[in-house]
Amino acid sequence: MGLDIYAGTLTRYYSHNWKTVVQQWAEENGYSFNRITPDGEPADNEEEMSPAEVQAAVENWRDQILSAISQPGQPPYAPWLEDNEKPYYTDKPDWDAFGAMLLVAACRTYEEPVPPTVEKDWDFGEHPLIARLASDEERVWSLFRGVTWWLPLTDSFLFQGPLPTDDTVAIATLGGLRKELEKLNQLAWQAEAYRSTNEDTILGWADTEGYPVDGTVDSDGQYSKADIPEHTQYDTQSLAKFAFSMFWRAMRFAEEQQVPILLDY
Repeated sequence: MGLDIYAGTLTRYYSHNWKTVVQQWAEENGYSFNRITPDGEPADNEEEMSPAEVQAAVENWRDQILSAISQPGQPPYAPWLEDNEKPYYTDKPDWDAFGAMLLVAACRTYEEPVPPTVEKDWDFGEHPLIARLASDEERVWSLFRGVTWWLPLTDSFLFQGPLPTDDTVAIATLGGLRKELEKLNQLAWQAEAYRSTNEDTILGWADTEGYPVDGTVDSDGQYSKADIPEHTQYDTQSLAKFAFSMFWRAMRFAEEQQVPILLDY
């Protein structure tokens, strides 16, 4: 079960009007691709609603959530625009890179050395430093608290709430995610995110860092991220930068478009 990151309207997400990078790669290269849900069923077997029905349901959910989390005595949070046409961003950090990013954050937070490598398919949640930061009441990071949705709000907080599917999950805000990513960058790499040339460095890590890649080079001179051979160990810092870049890209996109970010798996 892989991990994708998606930034876009919930209408597009629930209408299946988006394609993961692996789907895009498969179509471009003439391969078939079938998405499987966590329970092992083909995603196409899910009951379909029309985009208009999806949008109405999502807007109703959005308005109820924003009403529930608005602060007493303060103006209610403004709703973000939902439709089936706004652009979206997606990429695929997968779990090993996501875990590497958390490991770097935890090691730097507690001033411990970062292990040079991580094992393929490692259970990062069991790592002592990651578990320590996940339960640290003085340092509350949404990335360590099982958050899978970030709403386009500038305030920083997280809460347990229902999704449009009625599943209850941890939900946080885009403002909080930005603070966490800025903190991680400050702790680990000190890349100047506010200068365009240095932000380009962060944005470029999704292309220059990550999983080892073997094979042919495409017509644009780039390796395919989907062409990943079997390896048993990965470079921790490279994987962490790879995932961080995707989260940074998603965060910047979501700020510009005023859309949620969610993890798809």
